[in-house]
Parts: sequence; structure tokens; C-alpha cells
Amino acid sequence: MLDFTICSINAKYTHASLAPWCILSGIREYSLEDINARVVESTINESEDKLFERIAAEHADVIGFCTYIWNVTLVKRLAKRMKSAFPDIIVLLGGPEVSYNAEDVLMENHYVDYVISGEGEKSTALLLDAIAGGYEVPTGYGICSRGREEEPYVSCEETPSPYCDEFFAALGNRIPYIETSRGCPYSCAFCLSGRCGGVRYFDMERVKREIILLAEKSVSTVKFIDRTFNANKKRSKEILCFVSENIKRDVCFHFEIAGDILDNETIEIINSAPKGRFQLEIGMQSFNERTLEYINRKTDCEKLKQNILRLTEKKNVHVHIDLIAGLPYEDMESFKKSFNTAFSLGADMLQMGFLKLLHGADMREDKEKYPCEFSAEPPYEVLSTPWLTREEMQTLHLTEDALDRLCNSGRFRRTILYILGSSGRSPFDIFSGFGTSAGRTDGMSLDDYTALVYNYFSDMSGVDKNVLRDKMVCDRFATNSFGALPAALKIKEPLLIKKAKAYLYADEKTRPKKNTKRSIAILYSECTDEKYCGVYADYSDEDKNRHGISAPEYELHKFYFT
Repeated sequence: MLDFTICSINAKYTHASLAPWCILSGIREYSLEDINARVVESTINESEDKLFERIAAEHADVIGFCTYIWNVTLVKRLAKRMKSAFPDIIVLLGGPEVSYNAEDVLMENHYVDYVISGEGEKSTALLLDAIAGGYEVPTGYGICSRGREEEPYVSCEETPSPYCDEFFAALGNRIPYIETSRGCPYSCAFCLSGRCGGVRYFDMERVKREIILLAEKSVSTVKFIDRTFNANKKRSKEILCFVSENIKRDVCFHFEIAGDILDNETIEIINSAPKGRFQLEIGMQSFNERTLEYINRKTDCEKLKQNILRLTEKKNVHVHIDLIAGLPYEDMESFKKSFNTAFSLGADMLQMGFLKLLHGADMREDKEKYPCEFSAEPPYEVLSTPWLTREEMQTLHLTEDALDRLCNSGRFRRTILYILGSSGRSPFDIFSGFGTSAGRTDGMSLDDYTALVYNYFSDMSGVDKNVLRDKMVCDRFATNSFGALPAALKIKEPLLIKKAKAYLYADEKTRPKKNTKRSIAILYSECTDEKYCGVYADYSDEDKNRHGISAPEYELHKFYFT
């Protein structure tokens, strides 16, 4: 018997990567030898020493690592330590981070014995059989070793299902992934998905069985990892209808789609589904048409904008849109326009990403066509381009930090809407200005960050300090069940609060239920000469089912008293 350990080091605990389970299912499907395969999962946040001990405790003859830009540095250190501690162990790496530079990986890392280039289900099984049986490693399956380089393997078969008993035993409360196709119809210069051949679709009956299975087993979300889920309109409609009509539990399904190719029927299916059933990630990358053309990104920008608006106006589905900083012909003014256009579409989340030059992507391989400076170490992030200086890229990073904490977190929704409406400034100027002023805020507490926001925007032209404070109070109550206000927002008037409580307790309808935690504040900007205005939120077990899709909130109650 040959003992094989598959190690998957995820970026976050909530990610339940399919890769190791796909490899495990491939071994069980294709291997002819006696292979005892097991999966060890971890995250990049686990101690290297502890992870090493867990892997070593498996006493494997062969160890394989699923390798990505977020874990490749740790993977190499662990692989080197394993080889040093157990010289006879065979180390193999697979995954996108090593599939397109296998020769360099093998030449530069003496402790790596094999690289699986491309899809690994069948390739890994065949390699392990050759090792266990002592016969020659077959060619044509992307199995690379020193002096033997192969093209990334793309299977022509439908791979076996990864959803075994061990997968569900390990899943816990994490988000499970599902793929119903492989490959991508597009050939974007920064991406690898289009290099895997044309799109291959899995059997529809299998897809439906797995959707039902994951919906029954998962906690709240199932994520489709098809690169362009709606590339085949007929097929995507069938899946969307199936999910909408057959899933009875409160489960959200996440899809990555191309927004400009949505047709009216698909939009109607999405908008008529149960609220919160679907979550859409739409990667437009830029609204600069020259940029999109140069990176082989075919997009009808006007159609894209109209389709996103139709989705966001209905407020039935969470919409997540992406921009990428560092693309060709995108200078600061162009990016600002793309940002403001994207923000105006009303998506629940606007994510700012930074271009990364992946091994195998056209933008990395064709340096003359795509000139830029990027980090030599993973994640190979672009540092400057002919259109953006290092200083401008740094400004964009600070803008991203402000966007994430002020907007994408959902904690300052009312605050940002008020500032945008009263200041007359563009969204980009708001986030860029605050981000540049605040600097990096990693690790800063929410209370300290709230004070930073209040102090910065209260001095902005057009912003009323009292209204700003009240909007921030409402945001705090709606998104934080601790209830207590931070010092920056507190106004000490115990007699007024006592009056407000007496008013609320006098009516059975507004009296708090037993064991209910309640927060009360006075909204001074809404008080008149005749009446005071108060606001409260209740935090009880009954109130845990909060309102909203992307950034759920506790319900706020305004009241007036004398």
C-alpha cells in the first residue's frame, strides 16, 4: 500500500477548497494500485510548525500540495522541511501557481520531485500508480519531472464527484464550492481560465443532484466556481430556475457571471427568485473601452451598466462588482471615471482589486505589449505602469482600504449616503480623500475608526456635524449588537434618556421584551422646539434574523416625545 497525503492550505477558514477532494475522488476512480489517500486542510494563518507536525503525523510515502499564489511561499517551506526530515518522501506540487512554470519550479526547488501541470484528478492517480507499482510514469498527462516538461493537462472526461463522506465531515460551517463546468470562453490577458481549452459542461442531472446535496448540508451559502456561469444562456437559466424552485431552505447561491450578456429572461428569473437566494459577482474590471480591448476583454459597457441597474434597483439579489487597478491605458483619471461609474450602479459591494501577473497569463509573458513593474514575489502585484506611478498606486491602495471599511463592510451605509449627498463630491474623491488622510487602518478598532471618520467628515464643506453624528449613531445601532456608542458619538444627557425610556415603557407596544438588550440615543438633528426625536434598536434572539441581503441590519425604531 502507498500512503498519500493531499495538503490544501486555504486563504481563509471559510473557504472549503474543492481541489484536494477532486484529487481524492480521482484517485479512487482511476487508480489501479492500492493507494491510501487522505486530505489535510489548513489555512495560511495556522502556525507553520503546527502544520508541519500535522502533515508529518500522516507518515506518508508521497505528499502533494495544492499550490496557489496565496500559499506558494508557505508550501515551499513546508515541502523543504518535509524532504529534510524524511529524505525518502516524494513531494509533488500541483495547482495554477506551478502549472505554467513547472520547469522553473523543479530547477529552483531540489526538494520537489514532480509537478502536476493542469488538471490533477487522473494525472495524480496515474503518477501514484507508477510509483506504487514501480513502472514508468505515463506521458501526456501533465506529469512533469526534471528533464521532462509537459503541457498542462486538460481532461476530455467528466471528472468524478468530489463530494464524499470525508468532504462533508470536514466541511463544518464553511462555504462549500460547486463547479458545473471547466474552462472559459474568454481569453482575458490577465487570467488563466481561458487557457484550459473551451468550456466543458458537466452532466446536468449530476449538477442538480449536487445542488440538492450541498443545499441540505451547507449552513448558508453555496458558491459556484464556474469562471463564467452564464456563458451558456440556456444551461444557466435551467440551473437558476432549478435552484429557485427546488431549494426550500434559506440558502444563498453565489455565481460569477458576465453582466453584459445577461438577457431579459435571465434577469427576470433572478429578480423573481426568493429574496436573498442569489448572489452575483460581476467582474467588469474597467469602463475604459481601450483598456478592455487591449486585454482581450470583450464587453458591451452600456449593456453592462443597464443590466446591473436592473438587478440593483430590484434589491432582490446581492450584486458584487469588481474593478482592477493597474490595467493598460488606465491612468488615474480613467480609473476615477471607472470607479464613479461603478459606484453609481448601486451594487451591494464594489471591490477594488490590483492587477497580479500570474505565471502563464499573457500579461506576464508578453512584456513588450504589457510593460509594467511588478513584485517578483507572490502575489506578483503590479507596482507601477506607464500610466500609473508607484505613488498613484499607493493612493489607490489607501482608497481601497477606505472603500472596504466605509462601504463594503456595511457599517457606514447611512453615513456615506449622507456625505455623498451633502458634500457634492464624487465617490472616488470621498474615499480617496479619506483614505489618504487616514492612512493604513489595519488593526484599528471600530470605535477608533468611527472617531476618525467623524472627525474627518465633520469638517467637510456641506456636511452638517449634527446630522453626520446622527447618521453614524443609526449606523452603529443597526450593525452592532453591543449597543454602546463610541466616545466620539456620545452626548451625555442622562435626564433626556431617562425621559425617552419612560415614554417607551409607558406603552406596551414599545416596551422591551424580557431579556431584550436595547440601545437608545437622541437624534438631535431631528429634534424640534416641540418634540425630541429618539432612536432605538433591540438585540434579542428573535431579532437575529436581521433585514437585508449583503449587509443585514437590526431594525431601527424612531420615536418622538416631549
